[in-house]
Amino acid sequence: MQQQNVRTKQAVVVGKSGNKSVKVAMDYLYKHPKYGKYIRRRTRLLVHDERNEAGIGDIVEIGESRPYSKNKSWRLVRVLSKAMQEQPV
Repeated sequence: MQQQNVRTKQAVVVGKSGNKSVKVAMDYLYKHPKYGKYIRRRTRLLVHDERNEAGIGDIVEIGESRPYSKNKSWRLVRVLSKAMQEQPV
């Protein structure tokens, strides 16, 4: 049975940490409350990748889910675009 109203976000894969796990990063700008300057921030999450289909540099869509481990409570929904691979010379 498919869950309804699951929050999804887009992120970039920054690391592969073992079997069925990837680390993703979401960048955003945050305005300083006093000085008004925009500050660059990054949120890093561990994501459950059941089929090991995401690679480093891929843009993916992730969704909230039950906790898979102590730090992993997001799952990979789909890979939006694959990273460019360098051809061996």
